[in-house]
Amino acid sequence: MGLTALQIHGEGLGAAGVSDYRGAITAAHFGGPQAEFAALRTGCGVYDLGFRAKISLTGGDRGRWLNGMVTNNIRDLELGRGAYAFLLNPQGHILGDLYAYDRGESITVDTDAAQTEKILATFDHYIIMDDVEVSNLSEQITALGIAGPRSREVLTAAGIMLAETQPLQVVTPRCECQCDCLQCTVVRGEEAQHESYEIWIAPQDVRKLWDALVDAGATPVGSEALELQRIVSGTPRYGVDIRERDLPQETEQARALNFNKGCYVGQEIVERIRSRGAVHRKFTGFLAEGSEQLAAGAKIVSGEKEVGEITSSASLKGTDGDRTVALGYIRREVGVPGREVRIGEAKATVAQLPITDSLLQTDRSLKRHSA
Repeated sequence: MGLTALQIHGEGLGAAGVSDYRGAITAAHFGGPQAEFAALRTGCGVYDLGFRAKISLTGGDRGRWLNGMVTNNIRDLELGRGAYAFLLNPQGHILGDLYAYDRGESITVDTDAAQTEKILATFDHYIIMDDVEVSNLSEQITALGIAGPRSREVLTAAGIMLAETQPLQVVTPRCECQCDCLQCTVVRGEEAQHESYEIWIAPQDVRKLWDALVDAGATPVGSEALELQRIVSGTPRYGVDIRERDLPQETEQARALNFNKGCYVGQEIVERIRSRGAVHRKFTGFLAEGSEQLAAGAKIVSGEKEVGEITSSASLKGTDGDRTVALGYIRREVGVPGREVRIGEAKATVAQLPITDSLLQTDRSLKRHSA
């Protein structure tokens, strides 16, 4: 675990604290996580993505080989497009999650730094007679993220001229940036309802890009606000919300699964679950009154029966009261949006993911959905 490139070049960055986040040391906040979260939802926030690792796959067999390793269809990716996928063991247990992007002469795999060692070891184990070369690019590429409804406006003001893009599309923008960097790659974020972009760049240029985006109007955002955004968006994090003991269909991440692609490691288990409909739990969201953060592992109770557990939670402050948003697993027959449950001493309701802004705005909506 080490400092991100932005932290290495971060003298005078203005971070009010740093922490380990997803396998790297990055800014925790710049003074106010709640205000930073608001920028991601209503304005534009810029944040360090140096906790993401990049792995390059080259060689003539790279597409066929990776397609046989992960749960999504990599073989038929269009040039410049990406897909989210799980990496499984033969028993169908989730070893990690990743994004894979077709870059023409290579495939770029993007994952949390905390997963890099495990994913590289798994790749190495399965490359036998295949023409596949694996390179860890984490020292050569870092990234910044930018999110919010003003994202394109800020990118344009910073001189990064971006054509219309689709989710998980990789493009090389026309650059009129004044900071003399800049050769960068931009990836459109996956969430349709909240606009975001990743900007991949050489580590030595990341501070110049950060300053250009802040000067163009982006609010600096740390990892604490990113966690708020992640939880409200209902995006599970491997090692926290997705564990090796969880089955792919329990995670509710249909975007990671393709049932028409043919064989891959663990595919027999995934197909058996689909054909028999044999998963009894589901990943979902919860809303609780008050600001007390719910501990990971806290049990969910319906009636007198234990029906699930919390995996992560965040507290949000509002003008009309505080509330807690949580993610976790619950038995399917109970996990209906609006169903009232208890989590420890807290009264809560099951909430559809992602959590909408309308549900976050008033305690009245929480009470209405608890009825």
